[in-house]
Amino acid sequence: MSNVKYTKSHEWFRAEGDLVTVGITDFAQSQLGDVVFVELPEAERALEADEEAAVIESVKAAGDISLPFAATVVEVNTAVEEAPELVNEDPEGEGWFFRVRLEDPSALDALMSAEEYAEQAEG
Repeated sequence: MSNVKYTKSHEWFRAEGDLVTVGITDFAQSQLGDVVFVELPEAERALEADEEAAVIESVKAAGDISLPFAATVVEVNTAVEEAPELVNEDPEGEGWFFRVRLEDPSALDALMSAEEYAEQAEG
């Protein structure tokens, strides 16, 4: 799965052509506990690097999802807004949040590989 990259804040980014699907890792959902609310950005929204893009709330905590690069939202997964438990059930599959088109596709190169992410998550 070399087309999936990770951040230290436990988001994953799966590149599919010029589109990137965004979600949180299994580790992140396990730390959050039962997800009860997800607020996603609107389609066509332009996001700056590190700008809050989505909000996720659980029984334990609330947090936000931001991107480490500039991008434009092209699709949102309304299923997770309607059934937030999808984030817990399948965080790296059906529980994805949204898809973006990157301004600079090489921005993904700066993110961690699965191996690098696993090492830092354990540490």
